[in-house]
Amino acid sequence: MGNSIKGLVLITGTTSGVGLNTLKPLLRFGWDVIAVNRSNKRAIEIAQQFLTDSEMKNMNFIEIDLSDLDHVRNGCSEILKKFKKPINSIICNAAVYKPRLRKPERSPQGFENSMAVNHFGHFLLINLLLDNILSSEKEINVNGKTTKFKPRITILGTVTANYSELGGRIPIPAPADLGNLSGFKNGFLSPISMANGKRFKPGKAYKDSKLCNMVTVQELSKKYSNEKIIINSLYPGCVADTKLFRDTPWVFRFLFPIFQKFITKGYVSQRLAGERVAKIATFKKYAKPAVHWSWGNRQKFGRKAFSQKLSKRIIDSDISKQTIELTRKLVGLD
Repeated sequence: MGNSIKGLVLITGTTSGVGLNTLKPLLRFGWDVIAVNRSNKRAIEIAQQFLTDSEMKNMNFIEIDLSDLDHVRNGCSEILKKFKKPINSIICNAAVYKPRLRKPERSPQGFENSMAVNHFGHFLLINLLLDNILSSEKEINVNGKTTKFKPRITILGTVTANYSELGGRIPIPAPADLGNLSGFKNGFLSPISMANGKRFKPGKAYKDSKLCNMVTVQELSKKYSNEKIIINSLYPGCVADTKLFRDTPWVFRFLFPIFQKFITKGYVSQRLAGERVAKIATFKKYAKPAVHWSWGNRQKFGRKAFSQKLSKRIIDSDISKQTIELTRKLVGLD
């Protein structure tokens, strides 16, 4: 083992679904894990039911409510004080999706909540921990072996935010599109609830927030050399039976997994999705900057991950640059 330090991964949203199912492979691959959730009590209780006592010894829990930017700041300060070794990899997984809302829920700072959690909270967390992750050791210990590892940030995207794919063009309620960013430019506070400043559409608000996640990957990859850090995103497939969909009608929750399994063939189990996330965030073969990893919309046994083409709405240099600049102001980084 020598003097190498054991690798450390931070992941958000581990109380259910993909995040919970990413823990076991990360631990199996030999990593120490920081699980970030709104409630440590709940996160620990669920992890104890899901993991062995031996696995729990390599788990750490930090309480952060991503909807509250003050909470993000306090949580990141706690992380920097508590952990003597830097973080090697960050996985941004947590998300909220409430397509049946009639009016927007608001974060403590007054932002529409899906954008606050899915984009603003993660964006601030990444930026507050960037110096820490960039300072991480170049050689770490993984499962008893010393290996070179380049720092990595991985964000979960979605097919519904990528207009280049069929799933991204579904008009219900509307495809992801930030428009001219007038909502961002005008402060994103009530009565503004959408990035484009138009009428609130909860399903689209979720898609827009995930589009912002994918824009973040592209813009940070331009800013930081791939010699220093790898920043990428992925869509692990349609995990149609997670709690992400708990606020959809029961008929949808019943039929959607069946539709994905037998019609689109896009269904992926929570366990397989977790395995894919863990590999993208830690395996050397996926250490490619600005790549949006995908396994396609029709799942096939043994299919390998590939770099998915991204829409202009994600890679347009002008809109993307503005999105990041405006986000920095909204979360208080400028």
